[in-house]
Amino acid sequence: MTREPHPDDTVLLHTEGRAGYLVLNRPKALNSLTHDMVGRIDDALTAWEKDPAIETVVISGAGDRGLCAGGDIRAIHDDARTGGTASAGFWRDEYRLNARIARYPKPYVALMDGIVMGGGVGISAHGIVRIVTERSRIAMPETGIGFVPDVGGTYLLALAPGRLGTHLALTGTPVGAADALLCGLADHFVPADRLPGLRADLAGAPVHEVLPRYVAEPPAGVLDGARDWIDHCYAADTVEEIHGRLLGSGVPTAERAAATLRTKSPTALKITLRALRSAPGLGPLERVLEQEYRIACALLGSADLAEGIRAQVIDKDRDPRWSPLTLEEVTEADVDRYFTASGTGGLALTAAHAPQEVPW
Repeated sequence: MTREPHPDDTVLLHTEGRAGYLVLNRPKALNSLTHDMVGRIDDALTAWEKDPAIETVVISGAGDRGLCAGGDIRAIHDDARTGGTASAGFWRDEYRLNARIARYPKPYVALMDGIVMGGGVGISAHGIVRIVTERSRIAMPETGIGFVPDVGGTYLLALAPGRLGTHLALTGTPVGAADALLCGLADHFVPADRLPGLRADLAGAPVHEVLPRYVAEPPAGVLDGARDWIDHCYAADTVEEIHGRLLGSGVPTAERAAATLRTKSPTALKITLRALRSAPGLGPLERVLEQEYRIACALLGSADLAEGIRAQVIDKDRDPRWSPLTLEEVTEADVDRYFTASGTGGLALTAAHAPQEVPW
């Protein structure tokens, strides 16, 4: 086993046999990503891509609570309040890493155990082998802090069957293993107590030989049985109409979803719906990430982002004062400006990131 020393231990790196292991190591912060961590992961992927001895990359999270709860939103809050640019730089490198993971030429195995949210989805759900457990709780909860699903989240959720992705994007509802598999956010279910054996065995054999020994049937999910009301309600053209259909459906779960929508940022909800609906027409992941980056940088200067983080994370009063306060007050022109904002420099993702054949 080879361990790579580094003064910053927020990402632990080591190699063993055929595999390179990345462990996010901020368990007290639910392994939330910092800019330095993104750089460390990217550097490791560069080194291991060029190393013929490394055939598989495995990413997991330290502790027993989850892989990663997202980005460091306290830092984003400070940036939003002071008009800083650090978050734009972080997102630029993070989204470029997401694109790289999606095109990585060696098997990238993400152990999506426990909480996997926001940026945690970005560093896992774009991988070629995505493993969930009975403890997995996967979500893109950004509308609750005045933000939108990013890290390629609108790309992934737009690919979910029917209107499931719209439901998850607008409400931020966490899903378990079976529903993550149904929505295309994961590929395989492995019981949590089998993960240590799986990780160890990947050092000695290729993924396609190891994985079948560990895969099992997941516990039942809930979304498949809710497809009728989800597909009907979320097919509406506007968030207002979606809310109206949910409220008038006569289905208790749908009515609870309507109540959930009323707690989210009205501006973020409308931006999210447009971003999700436009994602398929943009083409590959890289183009969607470019759109998300443009939106994210524009939202950095919005009142709702700082307010949402304050209410959910800083003061924890769970009572954000959105501006505008209602869906009806958010105009099409208000939404337009987040899609036409300029001056961020973009991600500079090019054809060099075209899909590659995975050699297994």
